[in-house]
Amino acid sequence: MKHFEKTLHSTDIFKGRVIHVTHDEVALEDGKTALREVVAHPGGVCVAALTDNNELLFVRQFRYPYKEVLLELPAGKLEKGQTPLENGKRELLEETGAIGRAYMTLGQVYPSPGYCGEIIHLYFCRVDHFDEQRLDEGEFLDVERIPLDKAVQMVLNGELPDAKTQIAVLKTALLSQQNQ
Repeated sequence: MKHFEKTLHSTDIFKGRVIHVTHDEVALEDGKTALREVVAHPGGVCVAALTDNNELLFVRQFRYPYKEVLLELPAGKLEKGQTPLENGKRELLEETGAIGRAYMTLGQVYPSPGYCGEIIHLYFCRVDHFDEQRLDEGEFLDVERIPLDKAVQMVLNGELPDAKTQIAVLKTALLSQQNQ
């Protein structure tokens, strides 16, 4: 059975710099209608960058929606005119000063499919060398290096609540084990 909901009517609620919110009326497969609140987002990218010492590069930064400082892998919003991989390379350099090599995809993540259309592209790379950090205006963060094994334990212990970070750390660890 193919499941589908057809948009009958869409009303703009909010158009911001990053997100666009709509209130949609949809036709369900049983013929009834329902309302959906949808957040459109340009998407994001996250990079698990592993050093030659088997350390992942993390950034520690304040996240306003949670009113707390989170430890995450380098990540950011997709910019128009660039592929997800180009965005990932840019974000890694901007946030950590690292330049990676041997990039490979770790797939995509749909962080909140119940109401948001954001797709986050995950990548793995090896750190080739470091240049200068190039933080965006108003961006404040600290870079930390954490051994891959410790990062896995931090995921399992609930110390890394960010979903994209958890997934990328665990996928990186599995890939590292398979390539030994």
